[in-house]
Amino acid sequence: MLVIVNPYATTVSDRLRNLVVYALQGRYEVEAVSTEAQNHATEIGREARDGGYDVVVAFGGDGTLNEVVNGLAGTDLPVAILPGGSTNVVARTLGIPNDVVDATEHLLSLADEWAPRKIDLGKVDERHFVFACGVGLDATVVRRVDEHPKLKSKAGPYYYSWAGISGFYRRYLLNSVRVRVETDVGEPVEGVTAIVQNSDPLTYFASRPIRVCEGIAIDDGTLSIGVLKRAAQRDMPTLITRLLSNGRPAAGHKQVTHLDDVARATITSLSEDKQGAPKPFPLQVDGDYIGDRTRVELKAEPGALTIVA
Repeated sequence: MLVIVNPYATTVSDRLRNLVVYALQGRYEVEAVSTEAQNHATEIGREARDGGYDVVVAFGGDGTLNEVVNGLAGTDLPVAILPGGSTNVVARTLGIPNDVVDATEHLLSLADEWAPRKIDLGKVDERHFVFACGVGLDATVVRRVDEHPKLKSKAGPYYYSWAGISGFYRRYLLNSVRVRVETDVGEPVEGVTAIVQNSDPLTYFASRPIRVCEGIAIDDGTLSIGVLKRAAQRDMPTLITRLLSNGRPAAGHKQVTHLDDVARATITSLSEDKQGAPKPFPLQVDGDYIGDRTRVELKAEPGALTIVA
């Protein structure tokens, strides 16, 4: 077992790393490596392909897992997860305990019933994602949160909420970038935010799942997309109510267009700056801001990742 540890993840510490590795050594031959920079986990994952490992464990948040996945996508080397982030969307989606001690016990128990399986990945340009990517308001929120990791760690979902409200009123209410979403399942759709999901839910607010798209599973071979058609203050109360509802996904909101069973899509900026050039929109992948774009290409990659969960 190779354990790739993000020492900067929200709940990870040297003491916790040592305790987890010691516990895992009861059933596995363990090697642990800590990441040192952004995308380092991807490099380690690529090197692990020929390292004689039976499983690679991503110990950190969803961003750490995303990097590991980008190093191992398309191989038969299984990936397992130990949650060390603030939200741990993928771990919770797969039924892995959100507490790292319980998750370690769960991983130990898997040694008796070793059953790797395939799940889907999404891909935006050259970057794979496990649960979601997005352009527009949600990426603006992620960018702001990533700029203040200490507040992210201390305030958790409440800081995300503040960043969302602040980003909407400061940027999107007055100067949103409009985009066109073109897919293989219907007519083009225009809006100000597009969220692309490979699994359900989109994320969590504390213990409450946040749902945007419907009819999406991590192993159904397709993506789902929700497009917010406009940025208007009067839409926010009903939209937020749906996001926090247990039974009413945001896909049913009158200002959201829902696209299901998507295999391929493109998202293109329709807005222009003063020089007539396309205005860029922010892009987030699995909860990490990765830069601004004026156009992205998306596709579903069925069965692209081997996991043990």
